[in-house]
Amino acid sequence: QVRLVESGGGSVQAGASLRLSCAASGRTLTIYTKGWFRQAPGKGREFVAAITRRGGTTHYGDSVKGRFTISTDNANNTQYLDMNNLKPEDTAVYYCAADPSPILYTQIERYRYWGQGTQVTVSS
Repeated sequence: QVRLVESGGGSVQAGASLRLSCAASGRTLTIYTKGWFRQAPGKGREFVAAITRRGGTTHYGDSVKGRFTISTDNANNTQYLDMNNLKPEDTAVYYCAADPSPILYTQIERYRYWGQGTQVTVSS
């Protein structure tokens, strides 16, 4: 089974950029649909971005379109979330996820494997 470990979270000012990494081990990420979700304090988990097994299709939540980019580095078996023009409302714990499916999902219940989460705090 694949194991996922996020890193790269931190505290930044509004307008800054940040890259989150999700290192996978156990299996190659190329056989998984991959996603990013976030959860703000007191709120439910929100879909952020997803990419199909080989990167042919991507999808983003409305709140991050044009600012965030999901990508993968197959050589390092790592997925990334590049976040630009961060806003205070982006503050949340960010989770990477994966599922052995050829179909891109936005629903949290569709993802079988999850990382531990990394905190992103954006101040104004």
